Amino acid sequence: MTRDEIFEKVQQTLVDALGVDDDEVTPEATLSGDLGAESIDYLDIVFRLEKNFGIKIPRGELFPENLSTGDGGFVKDGVVTPEGVAELKKRMPHADVDSFAADPKVENIQELFTVNMIVKFLEKKLS
Repeated sequence: MTRDEIFEKVQQTLVDALGVDDDEVTPEATLSGDLGAESIDYLDIVFRLEKNFGIKIPRGELFPENLSTGDGGFVKDGVVTPEGVAELKKRMPHADVDSFAADPKVENIQELFTVNMIVKFLEKKLS
């Protein structure tokens, strides 16, 4: 599949899962901030992606879990530590962690979850 084909399928998946218009689902759109996804929606998105692309996405692979719980010294005073940023890069090679690192507040982690991040993840998964 080409990147454009993957994007179109991801776009349709998010339209179906979140009830948004397809013109809202741009590569830069964030799932929570721009498209209104809530935590329960992330599970639905993974389920729909698995179905639509005929793949298995292990839990935590697309959307890493427990990064901001304070375990492992990844968060201090509401800010992701350099160790935490390194862990994000390791767990999310498909995300733009460098831009997050410029302002690594815990509440900004959700800004990593963009439509483009999903497309990049699927590109690698399908190759």
